This record gives sequence, structure tokens and C-alpha cells, in this order.
Amino acid sequence: MKTLTPSKLREDIYRILDKVLETGVPIEVNRQGRRLKISSEEPANKLANLKKRPYLKCDPEEIVHMDWSREWESHDLP
Repeated sequence: MKTLTPSKLREDIYRILDKVLETGVPIEVNRQGRRLKISSEEPANKLANLKKRPYLKCDPEEIVHMDWSREWESHDLP
């Protein structure tokens, strides 16, 4: 991981940020004796936050081979 001073970061911030995004390698900046890290993060997947719920109350194969002919015959269609 490369370490920079704030002045070096300021000199070429856009190129440095693009490189972090391109390579995924974070950059550290030393400021007043403390380290700051610039790193890329994958965009949040909003669907991943959904609570998983059971969507079928039967075996999926039962639905595939379901016979509806009895229901169709029992209704008088015009």
C-alpha cells in the first residue's frame, strides 16, 4: 500500500483516485501523525438487504406438473 502526504495527494488527486478505482489497491495519507485510507468499495446491492422469505409452500415440481383441467371444466365459459 502506497503512503502519501496530503500535498502529494493534492498534486494529482484525480489520477490517484482513478488508480485506486482501477486497481483496487488502497492509498494511505499521513496527516498530523494519523493515517487515512482511501479505498474503493463495491456498490451496495439493494436486493441483498431484503429479508429472505419462503415463497413456495410445496415442492416446485408439483407446480410444474399441476393439472388444471378439472378447474377449467367446472366453470361454464361463454
